Amino acid sequence: MNNSECLEFDHLVIGSGVAGLSAALHLANAGYQVAVLSKRTVDEGNTKYAQGGIACVTDIQDTFDEHVQDTLIAGARLCKEAVVRQIVEAGPAAIRELIEDGIHFTTRGELGMTEEPGEYHLGREGGHHKRRILHAGDITGAELEETLIRTCRQHANITFFEYHIAIDLIVSQRIGIPGDNHCFGAYVLDVRGNTVKTFRSNTTTLACGGAGKVYLYTCNPDVSCGSGIAMGYRAGAKIVNMEFIQFHPTILYNPQMRSFLISEAVRGEGAVLKVRDTDGRYVEFMQKYHPMKSLAPRDVVARAIDNEMKRRGEECVYLDIRHVPEEKLKLRFPNIFEKCLESGINMSKDLIPVVPAAHFVCGGVETDVNGYTGIHGLYAVGECACTGLHGANRLASNSLLEGLVVSKFVAAHIQRALPSLKREPQALQVPVWSCGNATDSDEQVVIAHNWEEIRRFMWDYVGIFRTTKRLERAKARIKMIRKEIEKYYWDFYVTPDLLELRNIATVAELIIDSALSRKESRGLHYNADYPFLDPDLDGVDTVLQRSFRYYD
Repeated sequence: MNNSECLEFDHLVIGSGVAGLSAALHLANAGYQVAVLSKRTVDEGNTKYAQGGIACVTDIQDTFDEHVQDTLIAGARLCKEAVVRQIVEAGPAAIRELIEDGIHFTTRGELGMTEEPGEYHLGREGGHHKRRILHAGDITGAELEETLIRTCRQHANITFFEYHIAIDLIVSQRIGIPGDNHCFGAYVLDVRGNTVKTFRSNTTTLACGGAGKVYLYTCNPDVSCGSGIAMGYRAGAKIVNMEFIQFHPTILYNPQMRSFLISEAVRGEGAVLKVRDTDGRYVEFMQKYHPMKSLAPRDVVARAIDNEMKRRGEECVYLDIRHVPEEKLKLRFPNIFEKCLESGINMSKDLIPVVPAAHFVCGGVETDVNGYTGIHGLYAVGECACTGLHGANRLASNSLLEGLVVSKFVAAHIQRALPSLKREPQALQVPVWSCGNATDSDEQVVIAHNWEEIRRFMWDYVGIFRTTKRLERAKARIKMIRKEIEKYYWDFYVTPDLLELRNIATVAELIIDSALSRKESRGLHYNADYPFLDPDLDGVDTVLQRSFRYYD
């Protein structure tokens, strides 16, 4: 493997979803040269697959206070209220900027509900007491991603690097520069060129998305391996609240089809969850678990489904929206309707079989509301970051809102801090990547085996329903596997599969350690050995930070 030249930019953004592209755009508009890295094509990531929409107060019948309150309730006393309010109140301005950039949100007129062509249709999802979800049919993420990519590609100050996978951040504490920890860029694998490049920059923003591929069953795309969280941890950033992994309650159950998410908006439009009883009838069950029934917060719904499936020995439960006319369903959910038809299901006539799957990481790299990590020059935004908005359970459709708003805060904070973020003379001495004594691997089976084992035991032992014994069993396994992966990492040239395996192993251990340390059940973390919420832990984060006594 060859090493190529060093590349220098004012700012480096790792990730090309809503958070990364928004951050790049705001920085570019301020006159800076920005590099944006994508593991695959620029549009591949969780944003493209987001169906529901963007939660934002736009209706005169709604208020910021109500949106804040719904978020706090869902977050199970772990949200940072000041952060929640800042993000919620900044939402309308972010939406206006999107509309100016050309995004199209579905109107009530398009759904045949009004003659007013400009009045937006607002969806409702679990945990929301008001309709406040702006959406583009049921492909909001794809519309958002397309709008941002188009706008960024038109900007002369933004350079895209597709098929470039960040290996690790370049921070002073790891390269022997004394003083406070600074980030000077990243080492990056150019997949097509089979070279490792050194990107130097005044600031680096992690916008790498989620970590669904840590689990066996997920609705996330293959790129979601937790790379931002893993790199942040290895760089010395604080990682918080990794025990809170959101499992989306309703993934289409079809063994022949890749995991496909049935948006919570379907329940917002009247679908109810049902299970088959001993007489073969399909009956509702959510009334036993929460006053909001099928529109309860996701953690409640996912645990309820998991419990009903295990109690009854069923492979799935069902969504019933047969009371809604077919034409209305086709207008409101064109993509979901079509995907269901591919599975032989007509939503207007048939029950939709669903199961939970790993969906969203509520923890991540600790930041303030401006995305600042505490490491000079290093920011994080989007799903890989933890601002305190989501607490112990994310309120539906708050994630796209956070990505849009906090990325704008990131750019503003960078502009204010720029004099202190200029590359110091010693930063110019940053070493280029060295392969050392690494060679080509003839043991690719090690990667495939460990990849499968981690994802399976994470699903079995660290999933929706946890016990201390299961968590300890997972901890024993991940310690052994991590040692094996680290030896492999140093012995052989880096490859995309090796880098992703290394990251999911790191994130898996962070999830396990965080879950073991929280001696209660709160939000998305349920431990049967500690089934009750501990009021003394209200507002108390789980914090992990690596030591620099060794390199891992």
